[in-house]
Amino acid sequence: MPDCKRNLIGGEWVETGAFSENRNPANPDEVIGLYARAGADDLSRAVAAARAAQPGWAAASPQLRSDVLRRAGDLLLARNDEIGRLLAREEGKTLPEARGEALRAAQLFHFFSGEALRNPGEKLNSIRDGVEVEVTREPLGVVGLITPWNFPIAIPAWKAAPALAAGNAVILKPADLTPGCAHLLAEILVEAGCPAGVFNLVMGSGSVIGQALVDHPDVAAISFTGSERVGRGIAVGCAQGLKKVQLEMGGKNPMVVLDDADLDVAVDACLNGAFFSTGQRCTASSRLIVTAGIHDAFVARMQQAMATLKIGDPLLDGVQIGPVVSEAQLAGNLDYVRLAGEEGCEVIGGEALDRPGHFQAPALFLNANNQMRSSREEIFGPCASVIRVADFDEALAVANDTAYGLSSGICTTSLKHATAFRRASKSGMVMVNLPTAGVDYHVPFGGRGASSLGGREQGRMAMDFYTAVKTAYVQAG
Repeated sequence: MPDCKRNLIGGEWVETGAFSENRNPANPDEVIGLYARAGADDLSRAVAAARAAQPGWAAASPQLRSDVLRRAGDLLLARNDEIGRLLAREEGKTLPEARGEALRAAQLFHFFSGEALRNPGEKLNSIRDGVEVEVTREPLGVVGLITPWNFPIAIPAWKAAPALAAGNAVILKPADLTPGCAHLLAEILVEAGCPAGVFNLVMGSGSVIGQALVDHPDVAAISFTGSERVGRGIAVGCAQGLKKVQLEMGGKNPMVVLDDADLDVAVDACLNGAFFSTGQRCTASSRLIVTAGIHDAFVARMQQAMATLKIGDPLLDGVQIGPVVSEAQLAGNLDYVRLAGEEGCEVIGGEALDRPGHFQAPALFLNANNQMRSSREEIFGPCASVIRVADFDEALAVANDTAYGLSSGICTTSLKHATAFRRASKSGMVMVNLPTAGVDYHVPFGGRGASSLGGREQGRMAMDFYTAVKTAYVQAG
């Protein structure tokens, strides 16, 4: 029987009595492991443990917090191959992508080990004689982290590392589909010397554990990454509880290709952005907005490039696209492929592959327009609409005509158009001659509109969400 992995509550690996199977999407008959499913009572115990541990963690030397995070980063580096292989097996990323994500988790912990030592404040002169003003940042207390399945080690890292660096205690609720990487992260933080109760792992269903985190009066803040539908519900719950909330949700990201684009650059950027990681990225390029003069050549080159993509077991050398994460996700993708055809698109690819596992061929929806549901709703699979436009002005208008605003891109050799797009794009991140997916860990991540709410993630700005500002006035003498 596979190992049974338990929840971490108050420094103890806790038996909860119920477990779920973690299966390999490339080979659904393979059970990777059994992982505990907690209930609301388990979550309450975790909150109590976190609340008890947090004051000591906050009062400790920032060097202690820095050292714990640095050691965690070192351990993540040392176990990169192990984590990468587990990630590839439970989520379906190719092994190079999975190892890259594990490396990103290590980099995040190393970055925030430095930020633990840099808690900036201000000392100002008051407008009143003899009064000094000091502005400082303090931890919030207990924070709940709810993370998705598509980046099962990087997103827990980019939430937990700044939260811990700021002196908070953490409760991590990972996605049901990918608990293995989160469990490994918990093991690593224990080995790195994180005090009991400061980091807690509570695995279970979102409707039970996620809701209990939102509702619990002793949880000061929630950071969530996932669907817009769930995020909106969390926002309402946090507002009712007067909790701080941070949401990273969906995207329907545009990639504009202008007539003057380098065709090789454009095809590479769109192929990567639309189809790598099986399109399972909130930053994926799902609307390819192409001006008329280059449209036909671009489509022909994209079809040629798609035909060469190697789809298969993500652990095998040379594979570029792995499986869709689950049978349910694949079924949803195929529904959108059918919908695109019904809406009048010429569908290139997109079929389920006749082999074991949840494999799907990448899909282009040709002759699309921006009012189709397949062009407006997030699919979260290897599917991209190709929308023909007349010129830059129409391309920009179509790119901005969306409820979302996470990432956008443009392929052009024109400095004028690149600059105009950067300034006018209504998104949180803009890429020029680069895929819309792919970001650095030391700069802010986030979007606008239905994509994001609350403070930015990653980089120094991440510390803003996990801290509260205090302004102190002192009468001297």
